[in-house]
Amino acid sequence: MTAANPPVQSASPYKGLLARHPLSFFFLIAFAFSWIAWAPWVLSEEGAGLLPFSSPLLAPVALPIGIFLGPTLAAFIMTGITEGRAGTRRLLRRIVLWRVGLRWYLFAFIGVPLVMTLGAIIVLGGLASFQFLGPGYVLTYLVTFVFVAVLGGPLFEEIGWRGFALPRMQPLQGPLVGSLILVLLWALWHLPEFMVPTWAASSGGSSPLAIVKFVLFAITSTIILTWVFNNTKGSVLMAILVHASIDVPFLPFSVLLGPSEAMNGMLLGFGAVALVIVALTRGRLGYQHYEQEEEEEEDPDLATASR
Repeated sequence: MTAANPPVQSASPYKGLLARHPLSFFFLIAFAFSWIAWAPWVLSEEGAGLLPFSSPLLAPVALPIGIFLGPTLAAFIMTGITEGRAGTRRLLRRIVLWRVGLRWYLFAFIGVPLVMTLGAIIVLGGLASFQFLGPGYVLTYLVTFVFVAVLGGPLFEEIGWRGFALPRMQPLQGPLVGSLILVLLWALWHLPEFMVPTWAASSGGSSPLAIVKFVLFAITSTIILTWVFNNTKGSVLMAILVHASIDVPFLPFSVLLGPSEAMNGMLLGFGAVALVIVALTRGRLGYQHYEQEEEEEEDPDLATASR
């Protein structure tokens, strides 16, 4: 994979090599750093059983560290090498880009959980089993949302996947194909976690069918995330919020339905939404809006004229 934009020149031949192949080295660094950090947990008695120790602290410590050292650190390393300080500042701005319109917050906080709930209702065949949706659930949901968003993956994953990789993959492969390539690499990045029975069970299981369902779910959610990212001026913050809104409701649904049935409900809901988005945008996934924002950032006079 090469960059869509010309690489910066560097006095170091090593930096020059990385700058010529930013996507390849981004994924290489992300995979290597995450998998090394996860290795004690994955290989312990809790996982593959190749190392003779186990601890209840392994997963809570190894998981967030691996995510941060993987996609997040890889994104900042490669951004600094390819775009310098200006690119790093630009990435930081996108992480806190919140002025995107109220409708996108409504979609993240209400639309996404609603889609998941409708999918679960179809799996259940009715509303009778949704007793947990009482007044106390709202407070529990908000606390869980903050915890999952920060430590559960969305924050540190999206800085890499949507903050660095997607903007460079869309010009090369197009928004739809680029998203499909990204999601397959993202699913592969998760592969070591399937060696831990407790993690695999919480994600639907480790059987070939369960892994296929996991990948299909990842495809549908990635299409939605790309669409949101493109329509919100490349806001990594909105990708983080939508990602968290996908992860958090899955927890009570897993308890209610079982992880496998909860995954079926998610596939039904998000699959339908992803198909509608692809059909209505003709596979562009809102990329024209992101392109316009990129052009305006590069040419301030163009941005002034468009207003």
